Amino acid sequence: MRWLVFGGEGLLGRAVAREARRRGDAVLALGQEVADLERPEALVARAREFRPGVILNAAAFTRVDDCEREEALAMAVNGDGAGHAAAAAAAVGARFVHVSTDYVFAGTASTPYLETATAAPQTAYGRSKLAGERQALAHPGALVVRTSWLFGAGGPNFVDTMLALAARGERRIRVVADQTGAPTYAPHLAAAILDLVARGAEGIVHYRDREPVTWAGFARAIFDEWLPAVEIVPVTTAEVPRPARRPAYSVLDVSTAEALLGRRVALWHSGLVAHLNQHRAERRH
Repeated sequence: MRWLVFGGEGLLGRAVAREARRRGDAVLALGQEVADLERPEALVARAREFRPGVILNAAAFTRVDDCEREEALAMAVNGDGAGHAAAAAAAVGARFVHVSTDYVFAGTASTPYLETATAAPQTAYGRSKLAGERQALAHPGALVVRTSWLFGAGGPNFVDTMLALAARGERRIRVVADQTGAPTYAPHLAAAILDLVARGAEGIVHYRDREPVTWAGFARAIFDEWLPAVEIVPVTTAEVPRPARRPAYSVLDVSTAEALLGRRVALWHSGLVAHLNQHRAERRH
């Protein structure tokens, strides 16, 4: 299989490229500066040059608070950009995979969101990603994979933010305790995407690691492994106001993914340990 990855220098793009190559697939991973989702002709040109069997769109404007201030840009990149990437796949007869988010939901549920649950985004980021889903799904056979709380090597993420705070000497860290979701290790998601494509999955599929946790609980797990002396101080969302509203509950139901994959989704804790071990190895060099 030949994979063309838009957003190939980001956290997920790197993980997919690495996993695909490990399996013997050819990969062209394009960085954001090349895979400019606002320039559809550039995407088509790259696709015609490489002739992929699959195009993965992992490029996105993901800074949630900045999206509130720049919604037009968010819509251009996350909304129209997904449509342009899908059109590039159609132009060369490739499968198309688009990565989306738990932010398409209102975040007010109390049980995991099914793929068929009503989307009701509360933020500019969520609205732009929902627009991207709709443009992607306008192309027959497209696969949209929604995920949440992504972490791993190669891009900004909550785990590395926590480690950076500790590295600056912070020993009491305030973390929100009234938002529940599910962390997802990028290599776990990458492997799932490759397997879903191999199984011919299409439409919307949810993938996140298990089990659900609050941000404060996730932070505690990080420091239990990294630096137990750090104290996590639970706070409410109201105590740390942000431009973009955060979902109180955004756990995705993964029963469809598990049925398609023939296995349970991975545990985020195993991904956390792997990620922290990678940090330790880098510190030794």
